[in-house]
Amino acid sequence: MASKIAVVTGANKGLGFGIVRELCKRNVEVVYLTSRDIQRGKDAVTSLEKEGYKPKFHQLDVTDEDSVKTFADFVKANHDGLDILINNAGLLDANYYKVSYEDAKKIIDVNVHGKILMQKYFFPLLRDNGRVINISSDWGHIKNIQNKDWVERLTKKDIKLEDVCAFIDWFLNSIKNNTLKKEDFFENTVMAYRVSKVAVFALTRVQQNEVNRGISINSVNPGIVKTSMTHGTGDFTVSEASVTPVFIALDIDQSVKGKFIWYDKTEVDWADHSLNVIVPFEKFEQGLAEVTKS
Repeated sequence: MASKIAVVTGANKGLGFGIVRELCKRNVEVVYLTSRDIQRGKDAVTSLEKEGYKPKFHQLDVTDEDSVKTFADFVKANHDGLDILINNAGLLDANYYKVSYEDAKKIIDVNVHGKILMQKYFFPLLRDNGRVINISSDWGHIKNIQNKDWVERLTKKDIKLEDVCAFIDWFLNSIKNNTLKKEDFFENTVMAYRVSKVAVFALTRVQQNEVNRGISINSVNPGIVKTSMTHGTGDFTVSEASVTPVFIALDIDQSVKGKFIWYDKTEVDWADHSLNVIVPFEKFEQGLAEVTKS
């Protein structure tokens, strides 16, 4: 029986690092910790080795097609397949209250286009009954979008990649042309992050509609995790937040496909616009204030 092979993107720190640790803890035979920066990635592996785990490292920049293809070729040559892909790499708005075109494009390139590149090169490597987990957020629930036309288009059952790309282009062009309307969004904070994470789940549904061979693709909201990206504020430690993504990767029934799964392992209807599941940004601000005080 072939060894189980797992890849985690953006894993030199934060949630990705915790997920690698949890996969190793759960005795997945080969776990690749990847990061854009080679030294930081190697340092992260060394840190886990000191804990008794044995992850492998490979450089990966999800926004660089050559980097993605190089790693995919490496995995194919060395393992002839992949069982688990956890798309964790992500960015948050540098300015929480005002979005610039440059910042928004950078966020969307990592959070969305990176997953599309990973799909292009890594989905062909997925073995039968493989699993893909796209890390999202409650700020990725469809309720974050108040524009009725986009809600309708993104929640249709036969959604296509061009729908997701059109949504992203609409947002970026609205910023560039200064035509962004506040009423189109649930809250006007970390807007690029919200749009990117809404797009992530829409993409999850597109991907699930396109694959076969028993492959399951789900998205997970790990909650607000205490990482450098959140400046140490949050409800969960990295170790706590890593449990559910790994549960989806290893334990959940293979029939669970195209779902939005919460940190407590429950399914949430992403397309139900009436749900009150979004954490108000005010709570995040309060957490930041507490961390700053301490």
